[in-house]
Amino acid sequence: MASLMKAHYDMLARYNRWANKRIYAAAAALPEAELKEDRGAFFGSLFGTLTHLIVADRIWLNRFTGEGETYDRLDAMPFDDLVALEAARLREDERIVEWVEGLGDEDLAGTFTYRRVSTPDEYTDQLAPALAHFFNHQTHHRGQCHTILTGLGREGPVMDILYFQREEAVA
Repeated sequence: MASLMKAHYDMLARYNRWANKRIYAAAAALPEAELKEDRGAFFGSLFGTLTHLIVADRIWLNRFTGEGETYDRLDAMPFDDLVALEAARLREDERIVEWVEGLGDEDLAGTFTYRRVSTPDEYTDQLAPALAHFFNHQTHHRGQCHTILTGLGREGPVMDILYFQREEAVA
């Protein structure tokens, strides 16, 4: 039986995938001009914020696993349109779920070493707290996406983790 910590991270990976599908569905309803309009968020537009999320996820997954795409800038823009971005997001979310589900308690208790994007400094961190940051970072920026949507006069999707847990319990 998996530990509570392991079960928690497995749930966060599935929640992340669920919440991303919901925010992308809302983004897909926007005209491109609104999707890419600078709304004063840290990464400007809804599109910029969604792009930052996948860029940051890939950077962190590369740090965690030593595999996959990575970038040398947090504001990299590797996608031109939402269709390509969403396709990459779906693949990355599956990768996240599979990787997290493959972790054991010993992995979560372990460390990993990486270099930051902004400096050549090398860091060694514990995996479990870094993984918590990874998921918290996604939630933080999805919240910004929700604010952008409501600022555009659109209804933002419900993304509370309790709704996900209820849906998952029924499924």
